[in-house]
Amino acid sequence: MPLLQLEVITPERPTVKTEATEVIAPGILGYLGILPGHAPLITPLKPGVVTYRRQDGGEERLAVSGGFLEVGPEHVVILADTAERAAEIDVERARRARERAEERLKNRPPGLDVARAEAALQRATARLKAAGAL
Repeated sequence: MPLLQLEVITPERPTVKTEATEVIAPGILGYLGILPGHAPLITPLKPGVVTYRRQDGGEERLAVSGGFLEVGPEHVVILADTAERAAEIDVERARRARERAEERLKNRPPGLDVARAEAALQRATARLKAAGAL
């Protein structure tokens, strides 16, 4: 069975370096599915969940807050602003962050940076989805 070499790298540390049979990533125009033999591609990522399937059929999820995806026929490299494995996510903290962002967007206090509040909401939602809490 052909495999992809997957690397997820953040400014702080490499988060993942493994082999995968499939990678699904949040491109700016929607989720992308990548299998071995995929055509070369470079695209920005939006906040969301990266899912990859291991050779044993198991599935892993990561919350990413944006970055870039580079795909080759045998490799996938994700340069992410941040990336958290599902097991590393503090679900309660992510819920509170999501609630704060939703409240800000609902009430629109004076001086609200709407783009920043929307980005915070997207990041918190991605973390909750990756952790299986949403």
